[in-house]
Amino acid sequence: MSTASTFRFAPTPNGALHLGHAYSALMNARFAAAVGGRLLLRIEDLDRTRCKPEFESTIRDDLAWLGLVFVDPPRRQSEHRQDYERALDALRGRGLAYPCFCSRGVVAASASERDPDGAPLYPGTCRSLAKAEVAARLAANEPAAWRLDSRRARAAVRAELTWLEFGEGETETRRVAEPAAWGDVVLRGRDAAASYHLAVVVDDALQGISDVVRGRDLLAATSVHRLLQTLLGLPAPRYRHHRLVLDGNGDKMSKSASSTPLGVLRAQGATADDLRVALGFAAGVPRFAVRLS
Repeated sequence: MSTASTFRFAPTPNGALHLGHAYSALMNARFAAAVGGRLLLRIEDLDRTRCKPEFESTIRDDLAWLGLVFVDPPRRQSEHRQDYERALDALRGRGLAYPCFCSRGVVAASASERDPDGAPLYPGTCRSLAKAEVAARLAANEPAAWRLDSRRARAAVRAELTWLEFGEGETETRRVAEPAAWGDVVLRGRDAAASYHLAVVVDDALQGISDVVRGRDLLAATSVHRLLQTLLGLPAPRYRHHRLVLDGNGDKMSKSASSTPLGVLRAQGATADDLRVALGFAAGVPRFAVRLS
């Protein structure tokens, strides 16, 4: 890696940060510091229902408490809807995206398989709708998501799709992408400017991200990201999918599981140094145990 390396930490402000976020943020900072690179902050706030300014404020306070410094102002996804729309237009213009009128309930009822995240795998119900029907339903303002036509998209990419994976070390491996496992992923939902998959590849390209450091729970999603990057002519970052911090039940920490927020640990007397020691970023005797896997 060169001194031009650029990393990013990209939290979603729909709740407070926990130890899993701290581990990822500190891992990004470690690798950026090792090569004299830049560390950027991105606020992934496209879900306007769940994302709140007060959560962003708390996140930034927690990151400052951890000792992380971001020189550049954060990129907020909610302020860049036009970037995602241009990317979607490019895919639509090539016939690689189509509107889907199915609700989540319909998709769940009709799916016979699951995607790598365990969600119902969309069976492609709206992919074969007649153009006249699609036009009429769109003209009537019927709610629709936009999906990637995965079969046509993969056929448009003749080369093998791969990415460079480093994990938490320095050994490079070349991973083969398998986007078919995700089916026709959503590119833009009914009520959002873009899905995570589309937004993240656009953001990484526009921010000049050379190295993506994130949890192993997103390893499988990289297959979709590599397909979208190739279709849109975007550069491929190097990837490091790190271990996850587990809770007392052996599950990954998450906001939905109400994992203990950093603010609560602070209120209980924990210091930033305590967290760094417990998470393996500093030497010392840990005040509390943390499980990684």
